[in-house]
Amino acid sequence: MSRITLNTKCRLCRAAGSKLYLKGIRCASSKCPIERKGAVKPGMHGVKGGSKPTDYGIRLRAKQKAKRLYGVQETQFRNYFLNAKKLKGQVGDNLMILLEKRLDNILYKAGLVLSRSLSKQLISHKHVSVNGKKLNVSSYETKIGDVISFDEKTIANYKDVLPAMENDFKVPAWLDLNKKNLTVKLISDPIREEIGQDIDVNLIIEYYSR
Repeated sequence: MSRITLNTKCRLCRAAGSKLYLKGIRCASSKCPIERKGAVKPGMHGVKGGSKPTDYGIRLRAKQKAKRLYGVQETQFRNYFLNAKKLKGQVGDNLMILLEKRLDNILYKAGLVLSRSLSKQLISHKHVSVNGKKLNVSSYETKIGDVISFDEKTIANYKDVLPAMENDFKVPAWLDLNKKNLTVKLISDPIREEIGQDIDVNLIIEYYSR
């Protein structure tokens, strides 16, 4: 299984040309390399810009950006695309909704973790429960009415540093956050306009339809 280490996260953001928020708070601070140096591509030829990307290259980068943002591997991402095609509605919208409803992403969007990678770690160590049942599957697809919570030890360790505790933090309309108990409930499916990620889903569809 491949891993994204701390040393490569900033390189992935620079390769994507925008922030993927893989390091949590650091990405929103002045320490972020993109804030200091701009989105210069990694490698010895990054400053020069390189040759003009091909149509295939543009589609590939769009797909890679979405994969890295949500922390999903290639086989799993392709399966999301295939499942999105089977659902009613627009394929691109369905794909983004499936990704947003992942358990690890719900915790991140609710401000209950600093990054999606930390969310995966907490879930894998069984610190997260859904409807009172501990789960260790980050890709678990949440359903309307599901209530997600932490164990008491995790609450004690992380409560003071969570984005959700900040006064200006805004929770998506499709989530109901209880700041007192640090629980979040999925009250509706997200709609495309509420997701707000800088991802060109049309390019992803073209990549897999080639």
